[in-house]
Amino acid sequence: QVQLVESGGGLVQAGGSLRLSCSASRRTLNAYGMGWFRQAPGKEREFVAAINWSGGRMSYADFVKGRFTIARDYAKNTCYLQMNNIVPEDTADYYCAADSAGGIPTIPGEYEYWGQGTQVTVSS
Repeated sequence: QVQLVESGGGLVQAGGSLRLSCSASRRTLNAYGMGWFRQAPGKEREFVAAINWSGGRMSYADFVKGRFTIARDYAKNTCYLQMNNIVPEDTADYYCAADSAGGIPTIPGEYEYWGQGTQVTVSS
């Protein structure tokens, strides 16, 4: 069982930056593909970014390309989502997820493990 914990959310002004973190205790994430999703009130959960097990492949949703960066630190057993030039439409709960196949799926159902989420609120 993989337990994921997100952190780093909060209130930020439009144009600002945040770095979300996703860490796991008691189990290494080295072999897992990691993804970030978000869900705004009244909307479905949507893909944001993913990174494969080796860190050599990444995938991004079109609406975050050039603004968000996904990365992972194997020593810290943590995956990050660096969010720059944030816009009000980025307001949502952000979730990290782990894929035991090590890939970069964009569909929520292909991830086995999920964190509880961290809230990001953007003020204009």
